[in-house]
Amino acid sequence: MQFDIPAIIQGYAQGYFLMADDDGSNLGWYSSRDRTLIPLDERFHYPRSLQRVLNQERFRVAVNQDFAAVLAGCADRESTWISQELQEIYWALYEAGWAYSFETWQGDQLAGGILGIVIGGAFVGESMFYRISEGSKVALVKLVELLRSRNFVLFDAQMMNPHLARFGAYTVLDHHYQMLFKQALQRQCSFP
Repeated sequence: MQFDIPAIIQGYAQGYFLMADDDGSNLGWYSSRDRTLIPLDERFHYPRSLQRVLNQERFRVAVNQDFAAVLAGCADRESTWISQELQEIYWALYEAGWAYSFETWQGDQLAGGILGIVIGGAFVGESMFYRISEGSKVALVKLVELLRSRNFVLFDAQMMNPHLARFGAYTVLDHHYQMLFKQALQRQCSFP
């Protein structure tokens, strides 16, 4: 199936995101009056217990080592908004150099990962999952470190949940989000 990649990226650049109903139908563009961001400054924090895991260096990180497995892991839920068509779109974005998987590995086993789209200085986090306890949490911490080191403007998590709140995630009104995204579009940040 062919997708209009420039039009899809343009949709994301305008602050929209793709989502299907829980049964995989009605794929469409969505926006939110309140947008959740992961802070890339001192507001980002995590539990001390996670610091112990990080100190143990049980996980190594990789980018796009197994994009297909991260995509499958993110979609593998009883109820998911990542329909088959959306999986195909993410794959096309990956092949075009827009979508990435940020992964944690324990030995040769995929521990967890984050699926996202990079546009300028914005990382739009689409979904995350884990197979090994703490795998996605370590991925989140290491991804924030990478985004900081590459001078990204924002890490868009789209919608708030209790898990993200534990890391300092916060919401902004749409007009503030649009202003930040415009700043991000002016910056060309490299993502490995």
